[in-house]
Amino acid sequence: MNVVKKTITLGDGRIVEIETGRLAKQAAGSVVLKVGDTMLLATVTCAKDAKEDVDFMPLSVEYKEKFAAAGRFPGGFMKREGKASDSEILVARLIDRALRPLFPDNFHAEVFVNVNLISADKETMPDAFAGLAASAALAVSDIPFNGPISEVRVARIDGQFVINPTFKALESADLDIMVAATYENIMMVEGEMKEVTEKDMLDAIKFAHEEIKKHCVAQKELMEEVGKVNKREYCHEEDDEDLRNALVSFCYDRCYAIAKSQLGKHEREDAFSALKDEFIETIPEEERDDKMVMINRYYGQVEKECMRRMIVDEGVRLDGRNTRQIRPIWCETNYLPGAHGSAIFTRGETQALATVTLGTKLDMKELDEVLVHETQQFVLHYNFPPFSTGEAKPQRGIGRREIGHGNLAWRALKPMVPVGEENPYAVRVVSDILESNGSSSMATVCAGTMALMDSGLKMKKPVAGIAMGLISDKKTGKFIVLSDILGDEDHLGDMDFKVTGTKDGITATQMDIKVDGLPYEVLEQALAQAKEGREHIMGEMMKTISEPREDFKPNVPRLVQITIPGEFIGAVIGTGGKVIQEMQKSTNTTITITEVDGQGVIDIFGENKECMDAALARIKAITTVPEVGETYHGKVVSILEFGAFVEILPGKEGLLHISELDYKKVEKVEDVVNVGDELDVKLLEIDSKSGKMRLSRRALIPAPEGWVERERKPRPSGDRGPRKDGDRGHRREGGPRRKPENHE
Repeated sequence: MNVVKKTITLGDGRIVEIETGRLAKQAAGSVVLKVGDTMLLATVTCAKDAKEDVDFMPLSVEYKEKFAAAGRFPGGFMKREGKASDSEILVARLIDRALRPLFPDNFHAEVFVNVNLISADKETMPDAFAGLAASAALAVSDIPFNGPISEVRVARIDGQFVINPTFKALESADLDIMVAATYENIMMVEGEMKEVTEKDMLDAIKFAHEEIKKHCVAQKELMEEVGKVNKREYCHEEDDEDLRNALVSFCYDRCYAIAKSQLGKHEREDAFSALKDEFIETIPEEERDDKMVMINRYYGQVEKECMRRMIVDEGVRLDGRNTRQIRPIWCETNYLPGAHGSAIFTRGETQALATVTLGTKLDMKELDEVLVHETQQFVLHYNFPPFSTGEAKPQRGIGRREIGHGNLAWRALKPMVPVGEENPYAVRVVSDILESNGSSSMATVCAGTMALMDSGLKMKKPVAGIAMGLISDKKTGKFIVLSDILGDEDHLGDMDFKVTGTKDGITATQMDIKVDGLPYEVLEQALAQAKEGREHIMGEMMKTISEPREDFKPNVPRLVQITIPGEFIGAVIGTGGKVIQEMQKSTNTTITITEVDGQGVIDIFGENKECMDAALARIKAITTVPEVGETYHGKVVSILEFGAFVEILPGKEGLLHISELDYKKVEKVEDVVNVGDELDVKLLEIDSKSGKMRLSRRALIPAPEGWVERERKPRPSGDRGPRKDGDRGHRREGGPRRKPENHE
């Protein structure tokens, strides 16, 4: 084995070790990255040549966490890893988006990147090192790649920026973003924040970049030691300059005119397609099939150039807007009467229909991943059906794009959705994209905000989002930042920068750079312009709904949350769940109980107030601590010679002594009460050691005329035996003293 190692020291002293030459040596490139007890195996493979007629970069990235890495069995019947989880897909997307722009434009061979978590500790967050591992595997391969890159997580904890914090440390962060970059340039940013300023976010990116530079240097040294500085030769594109010149001459001016015509999305696409078809007709029929790949590529370049020149030279966009202008917006709430909350948000040709559903703790999403075991009270799902873009094709399962866009919207809204004690409901937002022409994830944020307020949930602050674009001119160095980009401006432009936030700060961001080189001044202008656009969008939303409804809608099941002492949890649940199950059945409610900090948190979920009141009364009865001097309505459960036992609260019985039944002498307990009788009694005493309760019926009925209560002598604790002479301590005024009876 020819094992080569490189180390990187993080700011907190942890060592990152990158090793190659030991594992997976038949891959084009492989490394093992180790931090503490966490280990990632990254491999890359590449086809020897491109497939016929492929003119794009066919890159596939997979990230997989092995349960054995943390000493765990996978869940489910099969007890083995299955399809990728949402979190694994999100990490794979982070890697993909950082690597993809750095492959040569004319390199079209299939490339597969696999990153596996093969060992894990409970502190290290492996997603922050996955991009570095993937890049290092490419670095030690012969695959052409304009890297290396690295990805790091930067968090702000107690006012200080920290690189790649632990799980525990991240809990107290108010900024959590992933940044990917080469030594020279930022490539990708994604994360969530708690209303931070634009300056804070830019400072975090700069802080991350300084760390990334160290990682890139280590990878370049690794390349040199392994001997992979020179990459493979390739030739994947056939070119015909005469054909290119003929196409440009025939199409450019007419293509520019179409771009400037301000046609709608589909009309513009049809006009572009018709122009290309006209040019194809000029090619001899027998040559068309052989030249079609080149024609499509050259014509795409003409479309891109026309749109970009129009914006750079004239400041005019495809739909006629200027660079800062936001498309027309219209909104509506309470559109779906059966939903707990709903809203439509339409901006130009992009439309999102959002719904809100409120449920119990039983409806919360359970995460059972290799290193994460928790429940999510708030979830958001994003759907992108083909009809939203006019495509005639079937709708299959949820794709990676939908998971990624939904996660961004979820992170944007999450800081503003009340959870825990502020909100006992499980919350689900679903965004269905009905029309799409750019920035549907930001439409989801806006529609989701309004639907949440329409539901009556006390959202902390409304959130709005906007997607920013960039057109840059390498020849002149000029750049144009675009607000609220169209789909074509995303596809043909140099940046897709999404920013969400409240009136007080940013809550989430996602940025992808498609060019090699982006000065910080561009990011600064984009953030400032995004804030301006976000405020405009927020103003339009507030015209429709400016604050949450005062109350939930009538069709929202009501939920009451109470807290009980921990010692009563078992009594509420009962043996084998008998008590709580019977309670749910008899009251037609759903009841959950969770132990938090030694106390029981109970949620009662019911369709109407009567059912919930009945369940609440039952629980309060079980958990109420009897108080001396209070009156209780009880039921006689048994009778003995010396008295009756009365259940005053569920599971709590006290002795009603025969002497406390009445003022007059009672010869037999059954003369006054029988088993099953209900009556009011007063709690006279609770024994401090045994907890036994002494009750009285006599204390609640009118005393006979002239009756005077004599002072009682204190009794020994726990004494329930016969009283001594005079202990009853009562007589009629002026009458003879009664001789106490020894009832026991």
